[in-house]
Amino acid sequence: MAAESRFIEVKVKPHSGASRLGQDQSGAWVAELRSLPVGGKANAELIALVAKHFGCPKSAISIKRGGTGRKKLLKIESE
Repeated sequence: MAAESRFIEVKVKPHSGASRLGQDQSGAWVAELRSLPVGGKANAELIALVAKHFGCPKSAISIKRGGTGRKKLLKIESE
């Protein structure tokens, strides 16, 4: 069976009160992260949050675009 890839665009809100991933009323993905966007901490938290939400390992998630911005394109690989 071939691995399948899925792409999602996520708007990130760092330094929030709690970590959560969800969709807004328009269906766009929004991630609220407790981490500050310093030293890759927010990106690492985002990858862990997305992996938990989709039930896959963190190694299956990669940031394809927007590594230093608030809008990110993530690739989720599944088997």
